Amino acid sequence: MRHIAIIGSGPAGYYTAEAALKHWGDAVRIDVFDRLPVPYGLIRAGVAPDHQTIKHVASRYEKTAMTGNVRFVGHIDVGKDVTVAELQELYHAVVLATGAPHDRPLTIPGSDLAGVYGSAQFVGWYNGHPQFAGLKPDLSSKTAVLIGNGNVALDIARILAKTREEFTGSDIIASALDQLASSALDRIVLLGRRGPHQIAMTPKELGELGRLERAVPIVTPADLPPQEEDDALEPGQRKSVALLREFASARNDSNKPVKIEFNFFSAPVQLIGDDRVEAVEVERTRLDGGRAVGTGEVTSIPCGLVVSAIGYRSMRIAGVPFDDRLGRIANEDGRVAPGLYCVGWARRGPTGTIGTNKPDGFGIVKQIAADLDNVAAKEGREGFDRLVAERALNIVTFKDWKRIEEAEKTAARSGSPREKFTDVDDMIRAVQAQK
Repeated sequence: MRHIAIIGSGPAGYYTAEAALKHWGDAVRIDVFDRLPVPYGLIRAGVAPDHQTIKHVASRYEKTAMTGNVRFVGHIDVGKDVTVAELQELYHAVVLATGAPHDRPLTIPGSDLAGVYGSAQFVGWYNGHPQFAGLKPDLSSKTAVLIGNGNVALDIARILAKTREEFTGSDIIASALDQLASSALDRIVLLGRRGPHQIAMTPKELGELGRLERAVPIVTPADLPPQEEDDALEPGQRKSVALLREFASARNDSNKPVKIEFNFFSAPVQLIGDDRVEAVEVERTRLDGGRAVGTGEVTSIPCGLVVSAIGYRSMRIAGVPFDDRLGRIANEDGRVAPGLYCVGWARRGPTGTIGTNKPDGFGIVKQIAADLDNVAAKEGREGFDRLVAERALNIVTFKDWKRIEEAEKTAARSGSPREKFTDVDDMIRAVQAQK
């Protein structure tokens, strides 16, 4: 019997569990750990609440989780409740699928001012992550500045611009919805160091900006390169730039009150304010061999909210080597140390889509299988359960999670699939109330 521990219950974790089942069948036992009592990682707390179709992939993970060979072990903080070294003693392989939950720091003066957030914080706020649900950002100013030219920045812009009615069918938490409904924002500025041909935005997310009830996207025509240069782009990128061209040509055709401005060739230099952010100082850039270089032309954008969406970093775990430069677990093609592996964003950094994690998970199982020839017997979950009893740990099973989920569905407002618990203790009480 092979015993495998997977740390992290997001896409990378469950794709790895699925791959292990397909490889070993009934000859494997898999424990999937998560520090929260709820599974699915970024599917629950990172995917935009108005993108419910994307979240349907969780049904695939549930099918894996309901297999008798797989067990969800929630409410366990690996590194605190149990160490990686202890798990290595109990399991033949330990796979770190912990993602990249921390914001890449914004290293400009003023980034520590109130009113400045990383996108992981801000997205976690409106998605109800227990760590960030109490954020309460001040939305009383007229202008918000979003730093970054990827889909996360687009998601945040769209969430800030929507009406309450446009959130029908979403699972945005009620407290965030109430705050957004009372927002005074009428200008949302997206800063990008480079130009339209260098964006990391996909056509679907860009297209959504053109269909908002009270907001209109604005692109300065002069920022767009000659149209014939679009032919050299990949098809998806070409579609995205075509949408930007549509936005540029329609910029004066709308009286919608909220403007979403694309400021290309704009690098933030510093954030200005005493206690709270009051403005962003921006330097105009130009491209030099594909790199953005400053021109010396500096302007200021008054604002009361700044969200940095410039990337993520993996989390440090005690006893696990970390690559500071790349912001991920130090590894060679997924191998960290004998019996210790990593997968997904923890392995390669925050790149790719949800589906990218599937071949990643199947690939790491092949490596584990190659390393597990003629291994000695180990205790696996039986040994871990002994630790649980000795340390009086309160684990949450997948059946318990289904109880939490049922309580969330029962509490849902009209038109919403659920009202998420945003407090871990409330999740545990929901489990106990149904036992």
